[in-house]
Amino acid sequence: MPLLNSPDTIKSQYKTVDRLTARISLHEKYSVNKQGFGSWLFSHYHIPPNSSILEIGGGSGNMWKNKLNLLNNGSKLLLTDISEGMISAARKTLGQNNNISFETADIENLPYENGRFDIVVANMMLYHVPDLEKGLNEVTRVLSDGGRFYCATFGEKGIMTYIAGLLEVYGVKDCTNKNFTLQNGYDILKKHFYEVKRFDYEDHLEVTDIDDMLEYISSMENMSSISNIDRTIIRNVLEKNTVNGILIIPKEYGTFVCKKQTMPPKESKGE
Repeated sequence: MPLLNSPDTIKSQYKTVDRLTARISLHEKYSVNKQGFGSWLFSHYHIPPNSSILEIGGGSGNMWKNKLNLLNNGSKLLLTDISEGMISAARKTLGQNNNISFETADIENLPYENGRFDIVVANMMLYHVPDLEKGLNEVTRVLSDGGRFYCATFGEKGIMTYIAGLLEVYGVKDCTNKNFTLQNGYDILKKHFYEVKRFDYEDHLEVTDIDDMLEYISSMENMSSISNIDRTIIRNVLEKNTVNGILIIPKEYGTFVCKKQTMPPKESKGE
């Protein structure tokens, strides 16, 4: 069985955008907070003029689709992902733009010089990194002094924990990767950045079409144990937990905003 966080497993899971699209679609359709997680994340971004921005694990590029005006101040975005399929999708999503370039890259071995970027973004992906300490060392290396690192993640009491609880009697367990969550992220990041702040996104789902929830569940690698349960059983369990035709599902998402310490200038040695 492949390791959960191995590069081959990650590449397989995100080889195409289908699974990712199923997840994004559910959130867009049923989230109560209509600001949208993406817009909320961008509200925390501080992008000074002429910033050099690196996004790691940028996926299909959908987050930037309606935010490209933020680059009109002379800033440049390098969108990267470990999956060539995702990079291909991002090119199609964002099109030709002089302010954006695309490359495949692995957070554990970033092919960029020290201090190149003013901003680094790694949303909803740090929990996938096999050697997170190595990955964060690479982030701080390529980040300029005083630069900011933005990294969104989920909490440990969200969608999959709720679904696993409903199906516990059928042997389903929550195998969600908790290597980097809202609960443990601060302590992990504080070892690499002198300033770390956590922000929580208030939201939940109100699902009215159970088929959409079933598609979401089938897209999740960490719910593979559900594959042994008849789809009709899962549907019945979900329907029994609806109230007036609505399945209310908790969400727990947020982001960390980190700052790399500005190093004092080196004192010149006297003769």
